[in-house]
Amino acid sequence: MSQPFPAPQWFDLPRAPAPGTVVAQHDALADACATMVALDTTEGNVFRLLLMRAGPGVHAFVNRCPHFGVPLAARQEQLLQKPGISISCNVHYARFRWSDGLCESGECKGESLISVPLEVHSDGRVCIASDPVDRPPGEL
Repeated sequence: MSQPFPAPQWFDLPRAPAPGTVVAQHDALADACATMVALDTTEGNVFRLLLMRAGPGVHAFVNRCPHFGVPLAARQEQLLQKPGISISCNVHYARFRWSDGLCESGECKGESLISVPLEVHSDGRVCIASDPVDRPPGEL
């Protein structure tokens, strides 16, 4: 039986932002909603994130379905979500848990969205964690 390839880490992806990059202001994120963010990187490219706010905490996933490698949605209004419960890929409707990005149903069941560690600063800035070690979602 062959071993599956390990899931990529966020910092190994093309155009990954540097630790410390500001991704949002905490108060600008709606509570219990997933918010899509496109970070400008080098040469006009973007790195797409889903920011998941739950009260004072925020965690993030790369906006990329593990099944096809396409964004879960191209625009905010296309994002299929049950706030605080799940988000779904609008290409093939795989459903991912809000809390940890694990696929609960669909073609990629058992796989996960790629987590990106965040830090929420006292001034409200939400940044990519300065320590690029991947941490569980919401652990700041």
